[in-house]
Formats: sequence, C-alpha cells, structure tokens
Amino acid sequence: MSAMSIDDFQAALAHAREHLANGCARIRAAYEAHPATSTVLKGRAHLVDEAILHLWRACAMPREVALLAVGGYGRGELFPHSDVDLLVLLPAAADGPLQARISTLIGALWDVGLEIGQSVRTLDECLEAAEEDITVQTNLLEARLLDGNADLFEEFAQRYRAQLDVHAFYKAKQLEQENRYARFNDTPYALEPNCKESPGGLRDLQMLGWIARAAGLGRNWRDLARRRLITGAEASELRSIERFLQHVRIRLHYLTGRAEDRLLFDHQEKLARAFGIEATAAKRASEVFMQRYYVNAKKITQTNTILLQNYGAEIFPNRGGAAFVINERFQAVRELLDIRDEDTFERHPKALLECFLLLQQRSELKGMTARTLRALWLNRTRINAAFRADPANRALFMELLKQKRGIVHEFRRMNQYGILSHYLPAWRRIVGQMQHDLFHVYTVDQHILMVLRNMRRFTMGEHAHEYPLMTRLILGFERHWLLYVAALFHDIAKGRGGDHSQLGKGDAREFCEHHDLAPDDAELVVWLVAHHLTMSQVAQKEDTTDPEVIRRFADTVQTERRLTALYLLTHADIRGTSPKVWNGWKGKLLEDLFFATQRLLRGATPQQALGLDDRQEDARELLRYHGLRPGIEEALWTQLDAVYFMRHSAEEIAWHTRILYFRPQSEEPVVKARVLDGDEGVQVMVFTPDQKDLFVRMTGFFGRLGFSILDAKVHTTRHGYALDSFILQDPGNAAHYRDVIQLIEHELTERLKHPGPSDRPTQGRLSRQMKHFPITPQISIQPDEPGKHFILSLVAADRPGLLFSVAEVLARHEIRLHTAKIATLGERAEDTFLISGARLALDGQILQVERELLERLQV
Repeated sequence: MSAMSIDDFQAALAHAREHLANGCARIRAAYEAHPATSTVLKGRAHLVDEAILHLWRACAMPREVALLAVGGYGRGELFPHSDVDLLVLLPAAADGPLQARISTLIGALWDVGLEIGQSVRTLDECLEAAEEDITVQTNLLEARLLDGNADLFEEFAQRYRAQLDVHAFYKAKQLEQENRYARFNDTPYALEPNCKESPGGLRDLQMLGWIARAAGLGRNWRDLARRRLITGAEASELRSIERFLQHVRIRLHYLTGRAEDRLLFDHQEKLARAFGIEATAAKRASEVFMQRYYVNAKKITQTNTILLQNYGAEIFPNRGGAAFVINERFQAVRELLDIRDEDTFERHPKALLECFLLLQQRSELKGMTARTLRALWLNRTRINAAFRADPANRALFMELLKQKRGIVHEFRRMNQYGILSHYLPAWRRIVGQMQHDLFHVYTVDQHILMVLRNMRRFTMGEHAHEYPLMTRLILGFERHWLLYVAALFHDIAKGRGGDHSQLGKGDAREFCEHHDLAPDDAELVVWLVAHHLTMSQVAQKEDTTDPEVIRRFADTVQTERRLTALYLLTHADIRGTSPKVWNGWKGKLLEDLFFATQRLLRGATPQQALGLDDRQEDARELLRYHGLRPGIEEALWTQLDAVYFMRHSAEEIAWHTRILYFRPQSEEPVVKARVLDGDEGVQVMVFTPDQKDLFVRMTGFFGRLGFSILDAKVHTTRHGYALDSFILQDPGNAAHYRDVIQLIEHELTERLKHPGPSDRPTQGRLSRQMKHFPITPQISIQPDEPGKHFILSLVAADRPGLLFSVAEVLARHEIRLHTAKIATLGERAEDTFLISGARLALDGQILQVERELLERLQV
C-alpha cells in the first residue's frame, strides 16, 4: 500500500462505509417522502459510484487499468439491494502486485457493505467470454467507464461492437426468454410471481431494451416510437408500467431488507399499503394490488410479443416470401396472419373474431403479425353491446368453440388481448383475480382456461393414455362443445359475493339464450354451472357406499347425459386448480361414484348399483388368481356384514382375505401396508380384537410419523374384531413410501400388542400461506337422513395429527367413528365423519363436542 498508509486506508474504508450508509438512508427517506424511481435507481448508482471511486483511488490503481460498471449498474440503475457488477479491464495479464491491489479493492468493497459481482479480464479475454456466453455479452452491452484507462475502454467498445452478431444475439435472447418462461410455467399469473424474472416482469422490458440497443434501434421507449416500432401512446404506457414494476421491486427490497423479487403472500398486504391501496367490500387490499400487478404484467407480455416481431422484421428484413391473400381482410406473411389494411378492424369489426377462427382453421399459420396484434388491442373496444347483439358475431363466437384444433390457444390469445373480456362482460371482473382458498394456484381467468384445456385434452388421441375413460366418454358425448361453454362459465361469478354457482348460472342462461342454443342444450349448460361442485362434494365428503347417498345423487343428476357431463367437468375442474390437488385416490372416488350412479340410472337396484354381488364375485376371482382354493374365504367372510363389502373394492377385499383367511380369530394384531399405484401413498390394514381408544392410538401413530390420513374406513366384525383401513400420504416426501412399510407394520403391531399412552403427534409449523390466509375452523354435527347416525363435518387447516385431534375428542365422549372421508384441498381440510353414540341424542352434549373440537382445531 505504497500510496497510502494502512491507517489512511482504514480511514478511507470508514469514510466509504459511512458515506454509503448515510447516503442510503437519505435516499430511502427522500423516496418515502416523494416516491420517484429515479430517486432510488439513479441516486443509489451515483452514491455507489462515489464510494467505489474513493476506494479505487485509495488503492492507487494504475492508470493503464480501466474500471467498468456493467449490467444494470452500467445502465446507471441500482435497486436498494441489487448486486453491483464490476469489470476490471486489463491491457495485459495482471502481475502479482496488481493482483494484490485488485484483491484489496474487491475486499474493501465487500467490507463497506456492497454485494459485488466482479470479473477481472484482459480485453481479449473479455471479448472471448462474450463470444461464448450470452449473459456476459449482455452485461457488457451497457458497460460504463468509471475510472482508469479511457483509451482501453474505447478500444473495448469498438471491438465489442464490431464483434457483436445482432442476428445471433436476437435469437439467443429469444431462446433465453423461452427457457425463463418455462421455469416460471409460462404465466405471469402465478399467485406469488417474481416481479423481475416471471413472464411480464422487469426482465422482459430489459430484454427488449438490450435487443434494441444491440441492433441500433434505440436506447429508450421514445426512440422506438420514433422508429415506429411502437406508437407514442405505447411508449408512454410502457414507461408507466416500467415505473410501476420498479416501484414494486424497490418497495420489496425495502420491506425485506434484501434483494427479494418474489411477491410472496408475506409481502402482498404490506405492498398494497405502501401503494395506498385499500380493501374493498369483496376483496382484500392485497388482491386489489395483485390484480393491478397482473394487468401490467399482461400488457408487458403483449408488448413483448409485438416488439419482438417488429425487431425481427428490422433485423431480418429479407426473411419470408411474398404475402399470400386469404380473403379481403387477411393475408399470410411469414406464416403469420396479417391484416391487409391498417383499418381492417375499423371497417370490418367482425374480423376481431374472424382472425382467431382463421388461426384455428389454417394450421400453417403460427400466430399474428405485430401490426395485427396491435390493431387487435387498439380496436378491442369496438366489441360493444351492438357488436355482441349481432347474430353474425354470435355465430362466429360459437364457431370458435366448435373447431377441431386451436381452441385453448386462441381463447388464451383472446384473453391476452382483451377480446374475451369485451365479448363476455362478466369475464372482465375475473381477469387477474386471485383466489385465496389455498388450493387454486391460478387466477380465476387462468383457472377457467386450464379447465378448458383439460376438457380439450380429453378429446385428443395423444392424451388418451392419460385419461382413457374421459376420452371414451367425451368422444361419445354428442355436441361435446357444450362442455366448453360450461367450462367458460363455471367460475365466472367468482368474487362477486354470494354463491358463485348460482350467480354464474344466470350468466350462462343469458349466454345460451343470446347464442340460440337449443333448449335442452341450454338447460344442460346452465345445470352444469349450477352444480359444478356437487359431484366432488358428494365423492369427497359423503359415504358413497351408502345406497341412500347414491340415490340422492342420482335424483340430482336425473339423466345419464348430465352425469357424464358433470363427471367430465368435475375431473377437468379439480385438475385445473393445482398440480398438487389432484391424485389417483380422488380420481377413484369420482370414478366409483360415476359408475354406481350410472348403474342406478340404468335401472339397477341400489345394492346392484354399488356392485355388492359383483364385488364379492370379483374378489373371489382375484383369490383364485392368487392360487387360493374355492371356499377358503368363507371363514372370514361370514364375520363380515354387507356394509363391509359395500365400503371396500373387490381388490381390497381380496387383499384383506389373502392376509386373514387363515387367521380370522388371530389373538395378535395383524398390520399390513402396501404402496398405492403410482406411488401416491400407502394403504394400511389393521385387524385386531377391538379395544378402547384403538382409533385414537392408530391416528396418533400415523400423525407422529408425519403422515396425513386421506381416508379411513373403520369396521367392526360380527365377532368383535376391528378391521380398519387407512390411506396415508406424506406431503413432504413421497419417495420414501417403500422404505416405511416395514416400519409401519412392525411399530404399529408392537403398539397394539402393548397398549400404552397414545402417540401425540407434534404440531407442524404453519405454512406461509396459512399465516396470511388463515382458515377459521368450522364444525357441524347433524343427524343423517335415516336418523341412525350423525354426520360430523369440519373445515380446518390441514396438518399431520388432525384426525388424531378429532378422534381423541370423540373417544372422550364415547362416540364411535364408523367412517372418515378426508378431503384435502391444498392446505385446507374438509373432512366428514359418520359417527354414533348415546350422548349425541342430547343437544347439550353435541354443543360440548363441537366446542371442544373447535378448541383443538385452532392453530
């Protein structure tokens, strides 16, 4: 440290540290008093410039070396906790003393509190790295000289520009964006998006800026407008949207005290307050804020598509052949649909729908040209009441739903460019609307489009292996496009307050009347919207082995056509909520309900509908298949009543019988476990002489192991044995199911052989979602229709040990549990139990049980 003593250098360090701390506090105070993005972005960049230059000079760096700011810092913008990217540019490889000075500088910069991303390269190394890595090439694009050798920097800038292949750069940035979109599920509408990296985030805007700069098309939005790549209005809107996202990221950094770019539930309410957003009668402040975020993200993805095409036309001016005329309104240019005149939509408003129909009908078209997309967006407001009332336009809209291909793709595009929300006014209210029910992971409009996608997949041969029954049913369903109409309207009334099924029913009826659907078809669509939750509720919450439950459900659906339509819609709907909500077990519940109801509607008796006789015969065939001689099952089966055979499948009956046929009166507990098909959980069978608090001990044991109980069937045989069955799932570690089978069998057997205090599951930590959107427990105990049993219904936050808490309270009040229907929707448990007990005949006792359950379910 020849130019400065150690003490002087330490003083320089202290000065830089204090300068940065005071400057950051001053910038934050100024921003909070008068929020302006430049206060932070330019202010912090300038502040960091001063600190770095102070330390650069304190280290007495040689003049032949250049210090460059690169990346966002090179652009002269720094968010509160952004990294500071630096390049130390050398004329030749550094010797020992220079390397030591550079190390001292970098260490000093970290010491004063800067997050440094540094590279030290010669000019040739720099250009070589840029040639090989698009990220390096992009960072260098906005390089700015901070201090040092200006001639070296100028030589770097000239050689970098000469080496830059604009064509390759454009293609690489497009590919980079596609990969980034794939990481974030190709949607800006995630409930916790990343405001920098997600589609529609700041990175999209930055990428547009990089390509424009690389191609010499401009350095800001105004430059692009002057080049007529966007309009002046679009340039102003882009700047406004950019400022909004910059404010979001600035406030996120200040809220969290770190470089946090994810709009987590933890931050959304605070961000809403920071933006001065208030809650409404129907929506939280965070929901209003996020809807605003989604609207802006959507506009960015629109502009991104338009500008990338315009850039492509500038960068590849001779790409593609001559235009091919389709009709008087449209032509094909480079495999893209193009309006023949700028005023096409003004002179022919029906073309606002026709363009999507052409994309469906002409497989050679890969999309729309930029000018068509822009014109589509600018003319969307021409879809008004008069447009919607025009029979020709109504017929066009219906044609969009009846095509053989492209339905989902074009409806997504219609949603993206505001066509859908103008044609269906009710749709406008659900665009970007969040759903804080902890199992929907998409906004309402995106969920509906996912359901439409699922319904379409049922019709496609390439997906038949995934949904063989669905494919067979929908291909045999006359005018299956009616199901697409029902899908569009099933959740369209979400967020209005009240029952969205009934409100949506009115919207669906109006649509069907306006679009001249036949009375029977209209009634089917309206009925589906009104009852789209019914089948899932019956399958997941009621005892579908009870003939009376099947009869009531059959009375609701009335016809096999309705049943098939509801089954298809329910399947598509559940799969469209979240990848985590659907599982094979839920699919089996729906399938069993479908077939039982179908048999009843075809004239079978309730017992035949449930397949009791067939089930026993099928179980016998399975036993013969496994080599067991005829009649071997009778010793066990004579102890089992009809309720057992109704509640278990033929395969389960055969499994139980193979394990128990030679020990129907075993003195020791028998515990067997197996992995379910698809590794979706573990099934456990327990057979033991009935004993006090048996169910409490078993649920406590499973809870202690961290398992959630998806289903429980509790049965007592004629000779006093408990024959219980459980479906278990570990939300956190599905891979270890096969490893825990022996543990479950051995440990549970030992606990049943040597009864002791019940295992008490440890209470798991609440998820972030549950902390911010807590579920208030709800308990209801009502007599069933025959009056022999009671139905206990609960809604609560799901957690391991939930069923143990319920079982413990019931055992204390000497209440017997017959079946448990566990419906886990994300992190929300909606469970139903069939119970009985002498004390339930007393109103006061029911209230006491409900009160104790509510206390246990509070988390």
